[in-house]
Amino acid sequence: MARIEFVDQSLRDGQQSLWGMRMHAGHILPVAEAIDSAGYRIVDLTGSSPFEVLVRFLQMDPWQNLDAIHAALPHTVLRAGTRSNGVVGMGITPDSIVELWVRTLAKHGIGSLWIFDCLHNVEQMLHVARIAKDAGMTASPQLNYSLSPVHTDEHYVGLMERMAAAGVADTIILGDEAGVLHPDRARRWIGLMQEHAGAIPLELHFHDKTAMGALNHQIGVEHGCTILHTAARSLANGHSLPSTEVAVDNMRRLGHEVLLDTGRLQEVSAHFAACAAQEGYETGAPVEYSLATVQQQFPGGMMGTLRNQLEGVGQAHRLPEVLEEAVQVRAEMGYPLMATPFSQLVGIQALLNVLQGERYATIPDENLMYIAGWYGTPPGAVEPELRDRASATERGRAILDGSPAQPSLAEIRRQYGERLSDEELLLRFLMPEPDVDAMYAAATPIKPVLPVSGPGGLGWLGDVLSSKAGRSLSSTRGNISVTLRR
Repeated sequence: MARIEFVDQSLRDGQQSLWGMRMHAGHILPVAEAIDSAGYRIVDLTGSSPFEVLVRFLQMDPWQNLDAIHAALPHTVLRAGTRSNGVVGMGITPDSIVELWVRTLAKHGIGSLWIFDCLHNVEQMLHVARIAKDAGMTASPQLNYSLSPVHTDEHYVGLMERMAAAGVADTIILGDEAGVLHPDRARRWIGLMQEHAGAIPLELHFHDKTAMGALNHQIGVEHGCTILHTAARSLANGHSLPSTEVAVDNMRRLGHEVLLDTGRLQEVSAHFAACAAQEGYETGAPVEYSLATVQQQFPGGMMGTLRNQLEGVGQAHRLPEVLEEAVQVRAEMGYPLMATPFSQLVGIQALLNVLQGERYATIPDENLMYIAGWYGTPPGAVEPELRDRASATERGRAILDGSPAQPSLAEIRRQYGERLSDEELLLRFLMPEPDVDAMYAAATPIKPVLPVSGPGGLGWLGDVLSSKAGRSLSSTRGNISVTLRR
């Protein structure tokens, strides 16, 4: 039997999938000690998209947030993530900024970096991994599963062999963000990846959109994988990952050793459930197996984005039409893997095709960059007709004939200000400056969020306010009982 370790995804992918990245340090601080004492191998915490949401929509300083969480989790290895060639947004980020991003994360207490690139540009991923190692982090590039005619066993074996042979990765993550890895396929695919990874440990990051994640965990463990990604129950399931509670119980029932202290998991889950209820966020719930989900392969966050965009123009009823169009668009684009940024590129193109009534009447710049190879080599051939449409405009020809800008850090500093800290320079380069200005103007000290119905809150107030008792009432929360009498 094996010793199974856990990477907690409650604070990063769980809340990204269910809360739209609205979690901040104030939500985490009340249960930080419970998380810190649990014994996770790693707690995945942040990435550039959560940073963007904190600045642009919550007007909170993301570096201040990160420092507060790091201080509250002194015994925990924190992880952050990055695309190999992009930080914030869907476009291409200069290599100099990617490097500064990685090194600045390390300076603020991030001890582990996961690196993803959904075109699997292995050399670029390994380049970022070397930067992370030099900055004192462990490095974990990710290999993403996808269904398509070009994502074959041979394709994945070649990628894994190149990742493993470099000797840079501390672990390699097997990811299934779309939740489409069928258990029958998982038995062969995970086995092949384990065989060709050599001595490098594999981590299993499987979303539960089609209710197969927990079973695929078991299959992976049967093949020798021992590191599972899960989330506390209120931030698990649905678009998120399997719950830690079920995964731990499953592994123990199979006879494996689990050192994770689950005694306070209920406290953590209940706190985040109360925060979600108070602030209007979603909590995870089990889902049914859906063949449409498998065929469309959209990650959960992108489904919400498409729905919101259609509702904004009064076309919500056309979502099924957009999803079916996306299946065809993906094939014509050479089967990009359906995760950031390519799920967005495919989804927006499908939406434009449907709403404009003419396919590819408008091709966004990011899609032109993809066709031009700025992101890397597409997995399959791009349809010639699509290339023709891309080159039919002056803008399209400029991008197809061009290449992404690669200014040095010195050049960027001259543009934005020599005296800026690394932290502020990153924010100002990556986000609209008015949003950054507004954030700095509004930023206030971090305050713990104690929802009135949560374990550390004042849930009994709700009982008081709703009670129709004439002379007395009682309420109990945890080990606190309150009785009020006339």
